[in-house]
Amino acid sequence: MLSEFNGDFMDLAAEIDRNVCQALAEDVGTGDLTALLIPAGKTAHASIVSREDATLCGTEWFESCFRKVDPHSRIDWSAQDGDIITAGQTICHLMGDARGLLTAERSALNFLQTLSAVATQTRLYVSAVSVTGAVIVDTRKTLPGLRIAQKYAVTCGGGINHRMGLYDGILIKENHIISAGGINQVMNTAREIAPPGVFIQIEVETMDQLRQALDAGAEMILLDNFDLDQLSKAVDLSNSRVGRKVILEASGGVTVESVRMIAMTGVHRISVGSLTKNIRAVDLSMRIQP
Repeated sequence: MLSEFNGDFMDLAAEIDRNVCQALAEDVGTGDLTALLIPAGKTAHASIVSREDATLCGTEWFESCFRKVDPHSRIDWSAQDGDIITAGQTICHLMGDARGLLTAERSALNFLQTLSAVATQTRLYVSAVSVTGAVIVDTRKTLPGLRIAQKYAVTCGGGINHRMGLYDGILIKENHIISAGGINQVMNTAREIAPPGVFIQIEVETMDQLRQALDAGAEMILLDNFDLDQLSKAVDLSNSRVGRKVILEASGGVTVESVRMIAMTGVHRISVGSLTKNIRAVDLSMRIQP
């Protein structure tokens, strides 16, 4: 899973290193005072147990935390990123310097719990739209400093990534349309400035704006806060344009309860900000073996 994601994006290994170094620096600082209670050189064994059902994600971040503190630590996994884990399951065993295990514990679990939360949330949405033909897409509503990590977690849950940032895709929103002078004008400008291979997507809020976007030759359209009836009509209108393939994406106020009905309207993509924004850490616990 890690290598698959790494092929589509920047060097994920370098990003993991950056994330982990920053996390350990803010947590350990000049040294772990409490770990000094443990005799130097003592070896310890520990295990990580899940207290709830989830989709696992973040194992590379987890391992990096321990190995930066104790390069000789060993971690044996019974699950990998993207696997469904169950309440009470032991997902890995650890062995290493006791001080090192305790020092790295919190940073490592923070990554594993947070990224597993994103993957778990994504899988709920992906499962809800199964066999409809629609895909679940993430957004830029990510935790500062963890965008790449969270977008990786989305892929572990079965979702797909939208643009990574402002630099690799053009998404024209209402304020861009107003500032540029209208839909036709902004679409023409976007085609002029778009680098090769960069997609252009325009957000519309009404059926009239949708018609304008289609007339302007838009190939990707985001339907913002359309209700189910409007979404169905939007799909019909788009399909009526013979010889043109337009990707329609629904967005705004999407919940696990509503997402399947949205998918049934025939839209191709459904973007969900809560995949990365409104998450609750998965309950995982580390226990040192006596």
